Amino acid sequence: MAQLSDHLGPLDPTGDRAVYRQIADRLREAISRGRFTEGAKLPSEAELVEHFGVSRMTVRNSIALLQSEGLVSAEHGKGVFVRPRPPVRRLASDRFARRHREQGKSAFIVEADAAGSAPTVDQLEVREERPSAEVSARLGAPHKVLVRKRRYLLDGRPIEYAASYLPLDIARDTPIVQPNPGPGGIYARLEELGHTLDHFDEELRARMPTPQEARHLHLASGVPVIHLVRTAFDTHGRAVEVCDTVMAADAYLLTYRLPAT
Repeated sequence: MAQLSDHLGPLDPTGDRAVYRQIADRLREAISRGRFTEGAKLPSEAELVEHFGVSRMTVRNSIALLQSEGLVSAEHGKGVFVRPRPPVRRLASDRFARRHREQGKSAFIVEADAAGSAPTVDQLEVREERPSAEVSARLGAPHKVLVRKRRYLLDGRPIEYAASYLPLDIARDTPIVQPNPGPGGIYARLEELGHTLDHFDEELRARMPTPQEARHLHLASGVPVIHLVRTAFDTHGRAVEVCDTVMAADAYLLTYRLPAT
């Protein structure tokens, strides 16, 4: 038990915090400090019962709490393991800067390069459809839109699912309808079509995923998502794209530079 004592501190018998939460606190701290690294197996139930002097049910409640937070995962017959975290993508405020498009890079490629990760895209679907009321209102009430749906992966791990909606009168019969629209992505193609981009409005909130989103992004129990809706405007004030994006919250660090004047 000396090894466990090195990793896990003692419980506080005088504290008012439930014992199972104290055990979860000790395990969580050990994980955050790297004493149990990604993919490492946690001590068994029997070891934790002996170390803390508690019942097996108390230990199970502690593990269940960590599972609900997305920190660990249980493998039947093997044990409980620290869940590997996906590579962090920095969602920076300049990711849509024109200089990136001029270099032939989409925003996702720019951020993946900054993270030192290999980007891929799958589950790509391109089709025409009638927009929802919300998308229609954002785009100025077009009758039909072109929809581009795709899932983004870093180093083979899904981290983001996005759907772009573009007015059909802009996108029809252009490279934007192709699965690969070319260097710089759809924003580069929009600017080539005369829709020079002026600004982007973004709305973002955190929430728990739907069952479908959890499947798309392979999310562990307890991991929230960042839901971001972006509207792109050209220099004439026209909304030329709405992008509805759901991101694995544990795969992102939001970084912004804001002027102080």
